[in-house]
Amino acid sequence: MKNTLKTLFVLLMISVCAFTFAAGQQEPSTSPAASDASAAPAASAAPAAPENPRIKMATTTSTENSGLLAVLIPAFEEATGYKVDVIAVGTGKAIALGEAGDVDVLMVHARSQEDAFVAAGFGVNRRDLMHNDFVVLGPDSDPAGIKGMKDAGAAFAEIAASGADFVSRGDNSGTHTKEKEVWATSGAAHSGKWYKEAGQGMGAVITMTDDMQGYTLTDRATYLAMKDNISLQIVVEGDPVLFNPYGVIAVNPERQPHANFEGAMALINYVTGKDGQDVIRNFILNGEQLFYPDVIK
Repeated sequence: MKNTLKTLFVLLMISVCAFTFAAGQQEPSTSPAASDASAAPAASAAPAAPENPRIKMATTTSTENSGLLAVLIPAFEEATGYKVDVIAVGTGKAIALGEAGDVDVLMVHARSQEDAFVAAGFGVNRRDLMHNDFVVLGPDSDPAGIKGMKDAGAAFAEIAASGADFVSRGDNSGTHTKEKEVWATSGAAHSGKWYKEAGQGMGAVITMTDDMQGYTLTDRATYLAMKDNISLQIVVEGDPVLFNPYGVIAVNPERQPHANFEGAMALINYVTGKDGQDVIRNFILNGEQLFYPDVIK
């Protein structure tokens, strides 16, 4: 009996030693690398570099003057690896750049011109993007007596009758296109020394109007971005005719084979997708929302 117990004890000790030796051959679980990996999640991988990473976009001065592009474009670039070269001009000039094949994608706000661009075969895959509205700016003195009016055409008629200075973009931009629509509803002629065509972007026109203490039509976003530096105020707003929708359009690669169509669609998909629409929705200046997304509301 004693011999049997002695034998069992020896076998037990041999098993314990073997287990201890095997455990000692394993990698220690407390190595710095192992600790770091468990303490913090791995960094997200950078997006793969696109084959053609440069995108040329023609857009309106309002998207740049308002500051929207300064947040929207970097967000897109970080998410995709693309780099965007922005040309900010009036919608008419932006569309002309698209027709000539000098850009890959447009972000503009004159629906009649956009539809004509697509119908002529220059653009494809137009999508609604966002909207805000136009407003009429004027001085505190309000020489035309239009403050608070809700009919933009009637307000324009009063400006013409008063002979007060009115500064027009005069550049075939989306804002100029809308201005001409309002003049058409006013029944008033817009000519004479009081009517001044600047041929400039929105920011420059607002500054010029402020210097003259006259009137002008602007998109609300550019006014909000500039209002702390000017004395003009909104005198007319709320007329449905002043609705201001924006769209994005890819240049047709069948018409312009050198266009970066893949890049254009990457940009369009981003700005009309959840991430891009969230950037647009969350673009707040001085407590006010400047644009309203049209795809994901």
